[in-house]
Amino acid sequence: MKALQCVELGMPDKLQVNDVPDPEVLPGHVLIENKAASVNFPDVLMIQGLYQFQPELPFSPGGESAGTIIEIGEDVENFKIGDRVFAMTGLGAFAEKTVAHENSVMKIPDTMNFETAAALPMTYGTSLYALKQRAELKEGETLLVLGAAGGVGLATVELGKAMGAKVIAAASTQEKVDLCKKHGADEVFIYPTGKLDRDQQKELSSKIKELTGGVGANVVYDPIGDCYSEPCIRATAWDGRYLVIGFAAGEIPKIPINLALLKGMKIVGVFWGAWVGMNPKENKSNFQELFNLHTDGKINPEVSDSFMLENGASAIAHLKDRKAKGKVIITM
Repeated sequence: MKALQCVELGMPDKLQVNDVPDPEVLPGHVLIENKAASVNFPDVLMIQGLYQFQPELPFSPGGESAGTIIEIGEDVENFKIGDRVFAMTGLGAFAEKTVAHENSVMKIPDTMNFETAAALPMTYGTSLYALKQRAELKEGETLLVLGAAGGVGLATVELGKAMGAKVIAAASTQEKVDLCKKHGADEVFIYPTGKLDRDQQKELSSKIKELTGGVGANVVYDPIGDCYSEPCIRATAWDGRYLVIGFAAGEIPKIPINLALLKGMKIVGVFWGAWVGMNPKENKSNFQELFNLHTDGKINPEVSDSFMLENGASAIAHLKDRKAKGKVIITM
Protein backbone atom coordinates (compact mmCIF):
# COMPACT_ATOMS: atom_id res chain seq x y z
CA MET A 1 0.00 0.00 0.00
CA LYS A 2 1.01 3.66 -0.33
CA ALA A 3 1.57 5.83 2.73
CA LEU A 4 2.75 9.37 3.41
CA GLN A 5 5.86 8.97 5.56
CA CYS A 6 8.06 11.13 7.72
CA VAL A 7 11.56 9.69 7.25
CA GLU A 8 13.39 12.68 8.75
CA LEU A 9 12.13 15.47 10.98
CA GLY A 10 11.47 18.81 9.33
CA MET A 11 9.03 20.77 7.22
CA PRO A 12 6.28 19.15 5.12
CA ASP A 13 8.44 19.21 1.98
CA LYS A 14 10.57 16.44 3.51
CA LEU A 15 7.61 14.01 3.59
CA GLN A 16 7.54 11.13 1.10
CA VAL A 17 4.85 8.90 -0.39
CA ASN A 18 6.25 5.37 -0.25
CA ASP A 19 5.15 1.79 -0.84
CA VAL A 20 4.97 0.02 2.53
CA PRO A 21 3.64 -3.38 3.69
CA ASP A 22 0.05 -3.65 4.84
CA PRO A 23 -0.18 -3.33 8.63
CA GLU A 24 -0.58 -6.52 10.67
CA VAL A 25 -4.07 -7.08 12.06
CA LEU A 26 -3.63 -8.06 15.71
CA PRO A 27 -6.34 -9.49 17.98
CA GLY A 28 -8.89 -6.85 18.89
CA HIS A 29 -8.02 -4.77 15.82
CA VAL A 30 -9.57 -4.08 12.42
CA LEU A 31 -8.04 -3.15 9.07
CA ILE A 32 -9.65 -0.14 7.39
CA GLU A 33 -9.42 0.82 3.74
CA ASN A 34 -9.22 4.57 4.12
CA LYS A 35 -11.31 6.87 1.95
CA ALA A 36 -10.45 10.15 3.69
CA ALA A 37 -8.26 11.40 6.53
CA SER A 38 -8.15 14.72 8.34
CA VAL A 39 -5.13 16.98 8.88
CA ASN A 40 -4.75 18.46 12.38
CA PHE A 41 -2.24 20.76 14.02
CA PRO A 42 -0.53 17.90 15.94
CA ASP A 43 0.49 16.50 12.53
CA VAL A 44 2.32 19.76 11.80
CA LEU A 45 4.16 19.57 15.13
CA MET A 46 4.89 15.84 15.01
CA ILE A 47 6.77 15.88 11.71
CA GLN A 48 9.05 18.59 13.17
CA GLY A 49 9.66 16.73 16.43
CA LEU A 50 7.77 19.39 18.40
CA TYR A 51 4.82 17.36 19.70
CA GLN A 52 4.54 16.13 23.31
CA PHE A 53 5.27 12.56 22.22
CA GLN A 54 7.42 11.54 19.31
CA PRO A 55 7.11 8.29 17.32
CA GLU A 56 10.17 6.53 15.97
CA LEU A 57 11.20 7.25 12.39
CA PRO A 58 9.93 6.48 9.87
CA PHE A 59 6.24 6.99 10.64
CA SER A 60 3.04 7.96 8.88
CA PRO A 61 1.32 10.98 10.43
CA GLY A 62 -2.44 11.37 10.62
CA GLY A 63 -4.59 10.80 13.68
CA GLU A 64 -8.06 10.22 12.22
CA SER A 65 -9.53 8.66 9.11
CA ALA A 66 -12.75 7.24 7.70
CA GLY A 67 -13.30 4.25 5.46
CA THR A 68 -14.52 0.67 5.23
CA ILE A 69 -13.44 -2.32 7.33
CA ILE A 70 -11.79 -4.95 5.11
CA GLU A 71 -10.37 -7.36 7.71
CA ILE A 72 -11.25 -8.33 11.27
CA GLY A 73 -8.79 -9.51 13.92
CA GLU A 74 -9.49 -12.20 16.50
CA ASP A 75 -11.79 -11.30 19.40
CA VAL A 76 -13.40 -8.34 17.60
CA GLU A 77 -17.08 -8.42 18.57
CA ASN A 78 -18.65 -5.13 17.50
CA PHE A 79 -17.65 -4.80 13.85
CA LYS A 80 -17.83 -6.77 10.60
CA ILE A 81 -16.26 -6.53 7.17
CA GLY A 82 -17.98 -3.81 5.17
CA ASP A 83 -18.82 -1.53 8.10
CA ARG A 84 -18.41 2.18 7.38
CA VAL A 85 -16.39 3.67 10.24
CA PHE A 86 -14.06 6.38 11.43
CA ALA A 87 -10.94 5.62 13.44
CA MET A 88 -8.94 7.73 15.90
CA THR A 89 -5.48 6.19 15.77
CA GLY A 90 -3.11 9.04 16.61
CA LEU A 91 -0.78 7.87 13.82
CA GLY A 92 -0.94 6.16 10.45
CA ALA A 93 -4.08 7.72 8.95
CA PHE A 94 -2.31 9.19 5.92
CA ALA A 95 -2.15 5.84 4.17
CA GLU A 96 -4.34 3.69 1.96
CA LYS A 97 -4.98 1.31 4.88
CA THR A 98 -4.97 1.76 8.64
CA VAL A 99 -5.10 -0.77 11.45
CA ALA A 100 -6.95 0.34 14.58
CA HIS A 101 -8.06 -1.17 17.88
CA GLU A 102 -11.81 -1.63 17.93
CA ASN A 103 -12.10 0.72 20.94
CA SER A 104 -10.85 3.58 18.76
CA VAL A 105 -13.29 2.84 15.92
CA MET A 106 -16.90 3.94 15.59
CA LYS A 107 -19.58 3.23 12.98
CA ILE A 108 -20.80 6.26 11.08
CA PRO A 109 -24.38 6.96 10.00
CA ASP A 110 -25.37 5.89 6.47
CA THR A 111 -26.20 9.52 5.70
CA MET A 112 -22.66 10.75 6.50
CA ASN A 113 -20.02 10.75 3.75
CA PHE A 114 -16.41 9.76 4.42
CA GLU A 115 -15.01 13.30 4.11
CA THR A 116 -17.41 14.57 6.77
CA ALA A 117 -16.72 11.57 8.98
CA ALA A 118 -12.96 12.14 8.77
CA ALA A 119 -13.42 15.82 9.66
CA LEU A 120 -15.60 15.14 12.71
CA PRO A 121 -13.75 13.21 15.46
CA MET A 122 -10.91 15.37 16.75
CA THR A 123 -12.42 18.83 16.22
CA TYR A 124 -16.01 18.17 17.27
CA GLY A 125 -15.00 15.58 19.86
CA THR A 126 -12.63 18.06 21.51
CA SER A 127 -15.09 20.94 21.31
CA LEU A 128 -18.11 19.10 22.67
CA TYR A 129 -16.06 17.73 25.57
CA ALA A 130 -14.70 21.24 26.24
CA LEU A 131 -18.10 22.94 26.25
CA LYS A 132 -20.14 20.17 27.87
CA GLN A 133 -17.92 18.38 30.37
CA ARG A 134 -15.28 21.04 31.11
CA ALA A 135 -17.04 24.42 30.82
CA GLU A 136 -20.57 23.17 31.54
CA LEU A 137 -21.83 25.82 29.11
CA LYS A 138 -25.39 26.90 29.86
CA GLU A 139 -28.13 28.18 27.59
CA GLY A 140 -28.05 31.97 27.43
CA GLU A 141 -24.37 32.30 28.36
CA THR A 142 -21.86 34.12 26.15
CA LEU A 143 -19.15 32.05 24.48
CA LEU A 144 -16.06 33.69 22.96
CA VAL A 145 -14.20 31.58 20.37
CA LEU A 146 -10.67 32.53 19.32
CA GLY A 147 -9.23 31.17 16.09
CA ALA A 148 -12.86 30.68 15.20
CA ALA A 149 -12.39 29.93 11.49
CA GLY A 150 -10.14 26.92 12.09
CA GLY A 151 -11.32 23.34 12.48
CA VAL A 152 -11.92 23.35 16.24
CA GLY A 153 -13.05 26.97 16.10
CA LEU A 154 -15.89 26.41 13.64
CA ALA A 155 -16.90 23.25 15.49
CA THR A 156 -17.16 25.30 18.69
CA VAL A 157 -19.18 28.03 16.99
CA GLU A 158 -21.73 25.47 15.78
CA LEU A 159 -21.86 23.54 19.05
CA GLY A 160 -22.16 26.72 21.10
CA LYS A 161 -25.19 27.75 19.07
CA ALA A 162 -26.69 24.27 19.33
CA MET A 163 -26.32 24.51 23.13
CA GLY A 164 -28.15 27.85 23.22
CA ALA A 165 -25.23 30.21 23.85
CA LYS A 166 -24.58 33.64 22.37
CA VAL A 167 -21.45 33.06 20.27
CA ILE A 168 -18.80 35.71 19.60
CA ALA A 169 -16.31 34.54 16.97
CA ALA A 170 -12.87 36.15 16.60
CA ALA A 171 -10.50 35.54 13.69
CA SER A 172 -7.74 37.30 11.76
CA THR A 173 -9.40 38.29 8.44
CA GLN A 174 -12.73 39.46 7.07
CA GLU A 175 -13.02 36.30 4.99
CA LYS A 176 -12.62 34.18 8.12
CA VAL A 177 -15.16 36.05 10.23
CA ASP A 178 -17.63 35.91 7.31
CA LEU A 179 -17.24 32.12 7.41
CA CYS A 180 -17.95 32.18 11.15
CA LYS A 181 -21.14 34.15 10.49
CA LYS A 182 -22.15 31.51 7.94
CA HIS A 183 -21.78 28.86 10.65
CA GLY A 184 -24.00 30.70 13.12
CA ALA A 185 -21.88 33.20 15.09
CA ASP A 186 -23.97 36.00 16.59
CA GLU A 187 -21.12 38.53 16.69
CA VAL A 188 -17.72 38.57 14.99
CA PHE A 189 -14.61 40.70 15.11
CA ILE A 190 -11.14 40.73 13.57
CA TYR A 191 -8.06 40.72 15.80
CA PRO A 192 -4.52 41.67 14.69
CA THR A 193 -1.96 38.97 13.93
CA GLY A 194 1.57 38.65 15.24
CA LYS A 195 2.85 39.73 18.64
CA LEU A 196 0.37 42.10 20.28
CA ASP A 197 1.81 45.04 22.17
CA ARG A 198 0.22 46.21 25.41
CA ASP A 199 -2.06 48.73 23.66
CA GLN A 200 -3.31 46.07 21.22
CA GLN A 201 -3.98 43.70 24.12
CA LYS A 202 -6.02 46.39 25.88
CA GLU A 203 -7.98 46.99 22.65
CA LEU A 204 -8.73 43.26 22.44
CA SER A 205 -10.04 43.21 26.01
CA SER A 206 -12.11 46.34 25.37
CA LYS A 207 -13.66 44.86 22.23
CA ILE A 208 -14.77 41.73 24.10
CA LYS A 209 -16.25 43.81 26.91
CA GLU A 210 -18.02 46.03 24.38
CA LEU A 211 -19.67 43.02 22.70
CA THR A 212 -20.76 41.61 26.07
CA GLY A 213 -22.26 44.81 27.47
CA GLY A 214 -19.32 45.27 29.83
CA VAL A 215 -19.92 41.91 31.55
CA GLY A 216 -17.31 39.81 29.76
CA ALA A 217 -17.56 36.34 28.23
CA ASN A 218 -18.84 33.51 30.41
CA VAL A 219 -16.73 30.98 28.54
CA VAL A 220 -13.58 31.59 26.47
CA TYR A 221 -12.42 28.87 24.05
CA ASP A 222 -8.74 29.50 23.28
CA PRO A 223 -6.82 27.26 20.85
CA ILE A 224 -4.19 29.92 20.01
CA GLY A 225 -2.62 31.04 23.30
CA ASP A 226 0.47 33.30 23.27
CA CYS A 227 -0.20 37.03 23.66
CA TYR A 228 -3.95 36.62 23.07
CA SER A 229 -4.65 34.72 26.27
CA GLU A 230 -4.18 37.35 28.97
CA PRO A 231 -6.41 40.02 27.38
CA CYS A 232 -9.16 37.42 26.95
CA ILE A 233 -8.87 36.34 30.58
CA ARG A 234 -9.12 40.01 31.57
CA ALA A 235 -12.38 40.15 29.59
CA THR A 236 -13.86 37.03 31.20
CA ALA A 237 -17.02 37.43 33.29
CA TRP A 238 -17.30 36.73 37.01
CA ASP A 239 -17.44 32.95 37.53
CA GLY A 240 -16.23 32.54 33.94
CA ARG A 241 -14.41 29.55 32.47
CA TYR A 242 -11.33 29.96 30.33
CA LEU A 243 -10.66 26.82 28.27
CA VAL A 244 -7.02 26.02 27.48
CA ILE A 245 -7.19 24.18 24.14
CA GLY A 246 -3.80 24.77 22.54
CA PHE A 247 -1.10 27.21 21.53
CA ALA A 248 -1.30 27.56 17.75
CA ALA A 249 0.07 31.14 17.87
CA GLY A 250 3.38 29.85 19.19
CA GLU A 251 4.30 30.45 22.81
CA ILE A 252 2.67 29.12 25.96
CA PRO A 253 1.40 32.26 27.73
CA LYS A 254 2.46 33.35 31.21
CA ILE A 255 -0.74 34.34 33.01
CA PRO A 256 -0.95 36.54 36.15
CA ILE A 257 -2.71 33.94 38.29
CA ASN A 258 -4.27 36.64 40.51
CA LEU A 259 -6.75 37.27 37.66
CA ALA A 260 -8.44 33.96 38.47
CA LEU A 261 -8.84 35.09 42.08
CA LEU A 262 -10.14 38.57 41.20
CA LYS A 263 -12.74 37.21 38.78
CA GLY A 264 -13.73 34.09 40.72
CA MET A 265 -13.07 32.25 37.47
CA LYS A 266 -11.69 28.87 36.43
CA ILE A 267 -8.76 28.24 34.07
CA VAL A 268 -9.63 24.82 32.70
CA GLY A 269 -7.38 22.46 30.78
CA VAL A 270 -8.89 20.45 27.91
CA PHE A 271 -7.03 17.20 27.16
CA TRP A 272 -9.66 15.33 25.18
CA GLY A 273 -7.42 12.42 24.17
CA ALA A 274 -6.61 11.51 27.77
CA TRP A 275 -10.27 11.84 28.81
CA VAL A 276 -11.36 9.51 25.99
CA GLY A 277 -9.03 6.80 27.29
CA MET A 278 -10.47 7.08 30.79
CA ASN A 279 -14.13 7.59 29.81
CA PRO A 280 -14.86 5.55 26.65
CA LYS A 281 -18.59 5.16 27.35
CA GLU A 282 -19.11 8.87 27.95
CA ASN A 283 -17.12 9.65 24.80
CA LYS A 284 -19.30 7.26 22.80
CA SER A 285 -22.37 9.05 24.16
CA ASN A 286 -20.87 12.38 23.07
CA PHE A 287 -20.40 11.06 19.54
CA GLN A 288 -23.97 9.82 19.39
CA GLU A 289 -24.99 13.35 20.32
CA LEU A 290 -22.79 14.68 17.50
CA PHE A 291 -24.33 12.26 15.00
CA ASN A 292 -27.80 13.42 16.05
CA LEU A 293 -26.82 17.08 15.70
CA HIS A 294 -25.46 16.37 12.22
CA THR A 295 -28.64 14.54 11.22
CA ASP A 296 -30.69 17.50 12.49
CA GLY A 297 -28.56 19.92 10.44
CA LYS A 298 -27.18 21.76 13.48
CA ILE A 299 -23.53 20.91 12.77
CA ASN A 300 -21.79 20.46 9.44
CA PRO A 301 -17.98 20.24 9.30
CA GLU A 302 -16.51 22.78 6.90
CA VAL A 303 -14.07 21.02 4.55
CA SER A 304 -12.25 23.91 2.95
CA ASP A 305 -9.56 22.01 1.06
CA SER A 306 -9.05 18.46 -0.18
CA PHE A 307 -5.78 16.88 -1.38
CA MET A 308 -5.01 13.46 -2.83
CA LEU A 309 -2.63 11.23 -0.86
CA GLU A 310 0.23 11.85 -3.30
CA ASN A 311 -0.10 15.56 -2.43
CA GLY A 312 -0.41 14.94 1.30
CA ALA A 313 2.67 17.02 2.11
CA SER A 314 0.94 20.03 0.55
CA ALA A 315 -2.10 19.39 2.75
CA ILE A 316 0.01 19.59 5.92
CA ALA A 317 1.83 22.68 4.60
CA HIS A 318 -1.54 24.31 3.89
CA LEU A 319 -2.52 23.96 7.54
CA LYS A 320 0.93 24.95 8.81
CA ASP A 321 0.85 28.18 6.76
CA ARG A 322 -2.54 29.17 8.27
CA LYS A 323 -4.28 28.99 4.89
CA ALA A 324 -7.03 26.64 6.04
CA LYS A 325 -10.56 27.72 6.87
CA GLY A 326 -12.22 24.75 8.52
CA LYS A 327 -10.81 21.29 7.87
CA VAL A 328 -8.17 20.06 5.43
CA ILE A 329 -8.80 16.54 4.10
CA ILE A 330 -6.58 13.97 2.38
CA THR A 331 -8.45 11.51 0.15
CA MET A 332 -7.33 8.09 -1.05
